Amino acid sequence: MKADEPAKPFAYPDAPQSDTVDVYHGVKVPDPYRPLEDPDSDVTRAWVEAENQVTGAFLGSVPQRDAIRARVTELWDYEKFGTPGKKGGRYFYAHNTGLQNQSVLYTLDRLDGEPKMLLDPNTLSADGTVALAGTVASDDGKKLAYGIAEAGSDWNVWKVRDVETGKDADDKIEWVKFSSATWTPDNSAFFYGRFPAPEPGQDLKGANYFQKVYLHRLGTPQAEDALIWEDPEHKEWEATPAVTDDGKYLVLTLHKGTDAKYRVLYRPFDRPDAKPTHLVGDFDAEYEFLDNDGPVFWFKTNKDAERGKVVAIDTRDPQPEKWVELIPEAAETLESVDVVGDRFLATYLKDAHTVVRVFDLAGEHVRDVDLPGLGTASGFGGKRKDRETFYAFTSYTTPAAIYRYDVETGESTVWRKPALKFDPSKYETVQVFYPSKDGTKIPMFITSKKGVKKDGDNPTLLYGYGGFNIPLTPGFSPSALTWLEMGGVYAVANLRGGGEYGESWHQGGTRTRKQNVFDDFIAAAEWLVAEKYTRKEKLAISGRSNGGLLVGACMTQRPDLYGACLPGVGVLDMLRFHKFTIGWAWIDDYGSSDDPEEFKALHAYSPLHNVKPGTCYPPTMVITADHDDRVVPAHSFKFAAALQAAQSCDNPVLIRIETKAGHGAGKPTTKVIEEAADQWAFLVKTLNVEARP
Repeated sequence: MKADEPAKPFAYPDAPQSDTVDVYHGVKVPDPYRPLEDPDSDVTRAWVEAENQVTGAFLGSVPQRDAIRARVTELWDYEKFGTPGKKGGRYFYAHNTGLQNQSVLYTLDRLDGEPKMLLDPNTLSADGTVALAGTVASDDGKKLAYGIAEAGSDWNVWKVRDVETGKDADDKIEWVKFSSATWTPDNSAFFYGRFPAPEPGQDLKGANYFQKVYLHRLGTPQAEDALIWEDPEHKEWEATPAVTDDGKYLVLTLHKGTDAKYRVLYRPFDRPDAKPTHLVGDFDAEYEFLDNDGPVFWFKTNKDAERGKVVAIDTRDPQPEKWVELIPEAAETLESVDVVGDRFLATYLKDAHTVVRVFDLAGEHVRDVDLPGLGTASGFGGKRKDRETFYAFTSYTTPAAIYRYDVETGESTVWRKPALKFDPSKYETVQVFYPSKDGTKIPMFITSKKGVKKDGDNPTLLYGYGGFNIPLTPGFSPSALTWLEMGGVYAVANLRGGGEYGESWHQGGTRTRKQNVFDDFIAAAEWLVAEKYTRKEKLAISGRSNGGLLVGACMTQRPDLYGACLPGVGVLDMLRFHKFTIGWAWIDDYGSSDDPEEFKALHAYSPLHNVKPGTCYPPTMVITADHDDRVVPAHSFKFAAALQAAQSCDNPVLIRIETKAGHGAGKPTTKVIEEAADQWAFLVKTLNVEARP
């Protein structure tokens, strides 16, 4: 070893390298770890195995690890229920006894009746890595279309099950991704979207373009499905089909990328040969179809209302000046609207917690739904003529309980509520507002044991996301509760780029403004230290996916500010993200290195390209999965290899690579618990936490 080379206490595996150099707008950018982009090569597989051995040895040296895993498992072991949906007089709902790898789908003939198991995905694989990706019952409640995903992949295979007999038909629909099934009014067929079959070896990394919408008739092979929509001139365009509740119209909502900016087509259902007519939108704003009253369609839109409103559009005269505003824009962000019981059930976000308001079909306010507290309510699905609906309510300290809501009387009653193995009264959540670098007020939820001492000595995990118009709202996590029991503080910052305060809040953290998101997160960390919740040595940061990018950017910009970093399944190579699977769609939020100005912004913060040799980086455990075809593992592989090569001090830089798992959806309970336990074990050791699980 040369005298000027940093000493490394860890013997990290040698990562495969190449002399690859890309040129962006005249700027040469080396990409030495390009070979790691091939997840199936012998050199990558060998590196993955060697890295997992290093990480396994480190985690295995944490004496509290087994006790932490046991406590996470114990806290995870409570009944979990999904919100019921009603079709054809039957109720459909998901249930997990506690530690089942996948939740099981049941039916009920009446709410107080005996549950009947319809579909148990745990029987589809020995290790629980086959998950349900979606379930849609036909309107008569007699058939169930369901999608399955293997090993966490975004690719789904859809099948059809007879609800009465529990037996599958021969129908098999392949190469479905980011699409559900929409039944026809006569329950004989369903619409779905699919992509072309990928080239051999490209299924987990090839770019996905040219989606098409088909109609599948039950009992026929997929090759005979009728093509309903395609646009060969616009490879990024995708369409989501919907059938109106009255069965009279097919509605196609076109989108491209991840921005909620749509173009809506429709046609009468009884004219299958008619070309769909353009009704509203040209990718300029959100137009979310809600329901219809004959030829009058109702939409949730942010057109000239950045926080959202509800309008009525007459298909016979759809000009914008003829639209009728039913529910005007409010001070809060309109998150969703359901039409149930001849009422609009409008879900709003007020400082990142849920408020639900009920309006009649003329837009007159009837009442607010009386929720159990400050938290997150979700559900409220159903048909326009239903007189009941269901919702789940959760907070940082209470697991989701399921409520039945009587739309006519406004009464909520508990349908299912899990028994707890802890005392929620010992914990509290407070919401604070802190200033970011430019003075913008940012909300943050802080959950801890009651009476936590602000002595600067509390181990603290700061979590964030900040992107794609997605809000972070209160939700229960048995994993986070384990951290709280150990004396930890759990903080969640509601950063710009998210969906907490409307479209300007979202756009304020996108493209060339993305640095605002990192500034918001760094300011949250500094605030927690200044307010003596913790100190730098006791502060960890965590995020997943776009939140993994957040952690990667903040740790490369301010390596001095954190005691540990956990970037999970992150987008970390900001110059090449759009070249893999569905990554091109994220250009809406990130911009693209193909654009000269956006390249400058991306290159300035891209975590992979801002790792500086000779820097002392905080203890870091990168987390990814070998079957992640949303954010391909190459991002994490290359970032971890670069960090290990650059590290100048004895802080560990590890990568935990899950096998037979993907981006996170459908991950079996056993793998979720193992990852959570490893995360806390890593923090217990690196933050010097005295764990008392």
